[in-house]
Amino acid sequence: MGVRKKNAADARKEANKTRYFAELKNCPTSPRKMRLLADLIRGKEVFMALNILKFNPKEASIRLEKLLASAINNYEAKTGNRPEDSNLIVKEIFVDSALQMKRLRTAPQGRANRVRKRSNHVTIIVDSKPVAAKSTNKEETKS
Repeated sequence: MGVRKKNAADARKEANKTRYFAELKNCPTSPRKMRLLADLIRGKEVFMALNILKFNPKEASIRLEKLLASAINNYEAKTGNRPEDSNLIVKEIFVDSALQMKRLRTAPQGRANRVRKRSNHVTIIVDSKPVAAKSTNKEETKS
């Protein structure tokens, strides 16, 4: 490995020590269906997002619910803080496409149609919500 690549890899490893994330690779659901659920929970508080996923009828919500719980557990393991106390939010969630299995389905008159069975990669990043600083500037009233 070259020096530049090694330095970049080391910097990425150091940055990942302060990021709290979970990844799901090669999930056998189409990326479009998964993105519909990802858009529902992006930016939400983690326990609200878990409730949204728990009561959603789509099959992909089961996988996303487990992945979000894993990201919360990773946060707890890395920091030692309880997630209830730290006001966690879903900072980023993105869905990338993965392998496509190409299959054939018979069609009329001796033809064949191609069926693409899609899969995806999902990454969830959670972080504590920054507390807004309250302004303490009091205007002096002149009498």
